[in-house]
Amino acid sequence: MYIELHSRSAFSFLEGASLPENLIAACAHLNMPAMALLDRDGVYGSPRFHMAGKQARIRAHIGAEVTCEYFSRQSHRDTERITNHKSTNHKSTNHKSKDSSVPLWLCGEFRLPLLVSSRLGYQNLCRLITKMKLRSAKDEGAVSEDELREHAAGLICLTGSDDGPLALALAHGGMEEARNCIERLTNIFGRENVCVELQRHFHREQEARNRAAIEIARSLQLPLLATNGVCYATPRERELCDVFTAIRHHRTIATAGCLLTRNSERHLKSPQEMQALFADLPEAIANTVELSSRLTFTFKDLGYEFPKYPVPEGETMMSFMRERTREGFRERYGRSSSELQTRARGQIERELQLIEKLDLAGYFLIVWDLVRFCREENILVQGRGSAANSAVCYSLGITAVDPVRMELLFERFLSEERGEWPDIDLDLPSGDQRERVIQYLYKRYGERGAAMTANVITYRSRMASREMGKALGFDSETLDKVSAAVSTWEYRDANDTFDHRFRDAGLDLNHPRLRKYFELCVAVQDLPRHLGQHSGGMVICQGQLDSIVPLEPASMPGRVVVQWDKEDCADLGIIKIDLLGLGMMAVLEDSLKLIQDHHKEEVDLAHLPPDDPKVYSVLQKADTIGMFQIESRAQMACLPRLQPKCFYDIVVQVAIIRPGPIVGQMVNPFLQRRMGREPVNHLHPSLEPVLKRTLGVPLFQEQLLRIAMVAANFTGGEAEELRRAMGFKRSQVRMRDIEAKLRSGMERNGIAREAQEQIILSITSFALYGFPESHAASFALIAYASAYLKCHYHAAFTAAMLNNQPMGFYRPATIVKDAQRHGLKVLPIDVTKSDWQCTLERVERAPTPAFSEVDQIADGGPGLRLGLRYVRGLREDAAQALVRQRNLAPFISIRDLVHRVPELRKDELNTLAEIGALNEINSEGRTSDLDTSSLQTA
Repeated sequence: MYIELHSRSAFSFLEGASLPENLIAACAHLNMPAMALLDRDGVYGSPRFHMAGKQARIRAHIGAEVTCEYFSRQSHRDTERITNHKSTNHKSTNHKSKDSSVPLWLCGEFRLPLLVSSRLGYQNLCRLITKMKLRSAKDEGAVSEDELREHAAGLICLTGSDDGPLALALAHGGMEEARNCIERLTNIFGRENVCVELQRHFHREQEARNRAAIEIARSLQLPLLATNGVCYATPRERELCDVFTAIRHHRTIATAGCLLTRNSERHLKSPQEMQALFADLPEAIANTVELSSRLTFTFKDLGYEFPKYPVPEGETMMSFMRERTREGFRERYGRSSSELQTRARGQIERELQLIEKLDLAGYFLIVWDLVRFCREENILVQGRGSAANSAVCYSLGITAVDPVRMELLFERFLSEERGEWPDIDLDLPSGDQRERVIQYLYKRYGERGAAMTANVITYRSRMASREMGKALGFDSETLDKVSAAVSTWEYRDANDTFDHRFRDAGLDLNHPRLRKYFELCVAVQDLPRHLGQHSGGMVICQGQLDSIVPLEPASMPGRVVVQWDKEDCADLGIIKIDLLGLGMMAVLEDSLKLIQDHHKEEVDLAHLPPDDPKVYSVLQKADTIGMFQIESRAQMACLPRLQPKCFYDIVVQVAIIRPGPIVGQMVNPFLQRRMGREPVNHLHPSLEPVLKRTLGVPLFQEQLLRIAMVAANFTGGEAEELRRAMGFKRSQVRMRDIEAKLRSGMERNGIAREAQEQIILSITSFALYGFPESHAASFALIAYASAYLKCHYHAAFTAAMLNNQPMGFYRPATIVKDAQRHGLKVLPIDVTKSDWQCTLERVERAPTPAFSEVDQIADGGPGLRLGLRYVRGLREDAAQALVRQRNLAPFISIRDLVHRVPELRKDELNTLAEIGALNEINSEGRTSDLDTSSLQTA
């Protein structure tokens, strides 16, 4: 028996050509009981490797190839000089990327393969990589010998292949240097934790190195270990690996030369092939099985703990949370009917019991603490997502949607059967306010206790078409033509494929180069290209997060990211909190400040009049430019037909113009029933309570779950499993199993076969595109708030909209024209009055005629002064300097302006003159003042 203990996946980013799942699939096909994944300087692909191994019942060993500084005795002075130079560069803010075409040994570095044998070893590996990453520029850095020694426990070291320490030492100083290097490794890791690695890819130089390695291993009494240095699962993927090599070195395939591999031997080979390859060294094969038995760590032993929330003495987290929930209940439901209070009290108690059983009180309290921080700092915040289904979240003030009144399904948020952490999203104003909340988390839990989740950037059509063409050496004209054919391609159905797109563009797939280009574009789809940053997902940990997953610096200063994306974190039970920046939240927040400053009124978005007639009047007329989620042309076309009259109608309106209802042909049936032109029919009489509010037409994901629960007696967890199975493209087997369970449950409930078919057809056509009712309700609240502010405080709302561009569907000019159409006085840019942002001013307003097709929203309030931000080409620092000087004293002439604001360039001053922004400055001569060409500017 043989076990492969040295392989790379595509998560080595341009150094491997197979996904971890494909490596496991090949391993299972070859009847290999275990396998190890060692990606470059990280464990990026390890969660997917672990999950695939778990499903295939293959032991997935974890490790990494770690870049290390060369520590030879012979060249110690040179290495010290290189190390000092690199350390200086690491501390510098202006890095130059290391040329990847330069051999590692010329940089004084090598790749050290490390295998994890225990939980301590995994923690040491994560901390070792984190230290290297956080002090270095992207794709740079190396660990020192002292750091290896500090974090050696629980790790097993291999001597590597072409870029390993043994190869480097032999090239650097011969046998003496190589022996010294291996001795140093045994001193660091212990003799029992060092294996001399042998690979055979039919290279003459490699075989010479193997002979030297065998001699050293015999003399030092170290075990030999056979590996194949796997870079791809099957030989046919060698071509893609070569393309990645060319891309990594900024070459084409034709010019890459000796950088490319000589053959296709670095694929996953069967135990029989490896035994034949190492027939002269059977112990090297046998040692793979022995070493695999020592690698006992799996991600089941990860040891992740969510932080414990600090509570007063004598309290537990659960008792503290119950008290906060009781307080919130009195505030939220204190004025409600007794019937609603009874229902809410029962729902809250059921939720609290489950939260206590799953030991999640700390999670809810930490999210509650974030919301508390936002309110204390006057940062607008609203929870959404499936959290809106929770009455506890509503009572704690995390969400603003009453799930009891709206009969939302709690199991969509949390259920015991699912075995997953809940997911709470917080919408925050985009920009600086959101950043303050993120930095609060970093400060509270420490640099190593909190981090952003990663976003794995994968090859999609546009990136694949460009990079594959460059690697094949296409000239720019050919590359533009062929990449245009596929750059916007996304699979829709069996008739919409890459080859059809090629033929539609007039490209002949019989041409050898075009055929190869086509094959590469298909093969590279969905392979990881590099690591990015998630828009708002954060993970936090009890203790040091870098003992759970390596951390690396994000592109934005002051942030760090983990090496896993949100799906990886969810698979491994790591809790994520989404802090999402929403442009409309920033508009609402800025509107409230302007209203307070100019109207001297305090507007509380949580207590807006629920049935404002003016709001519903403009919605029914589709006069919704600037209103959140209901301003698109499709929404405007639907609103007059839907005729919203209450809040739930807005919830429906938000959800109905989505791919699901449109593709599922549910929009017209719902609207026809809404207008009384079609009778209301339910899929089955038992489903009437589920579908009654949407007139027998399923519009929300929650309805999908309830249909399964009512018609087939699914538990909440089973219904959620149904949603996940149907929403994931590669889950056909799971879907067949669940469909059989659905039919069995409906059979027991006596539902006729014809009705069964209708129910299953309804579920399957809807599930992939369903929009959650909780999301729709949260968005509807923001939509209603934006409509209310536009109707009653139009100037403030418009100014806030203009100050937060770009956002929404419309350009600023359209927003201004819409405001003027409603009677709002829009004042021009004026250097004597305009700030950088748009502001409000009191104006004398003459009566204006009402428009026949719309209500006039403006009511004689303040006018809108356009800000200097809308002067094309004017820099913000120059505009702010102008405003500062004007606040000190008015400008008495244009010469005075030029003299006091040297930051203004000549072209900026000319632009201000051209748009009339200088017209109000008093001066000795208007004509000469406007002739700015004679003025001296800085």
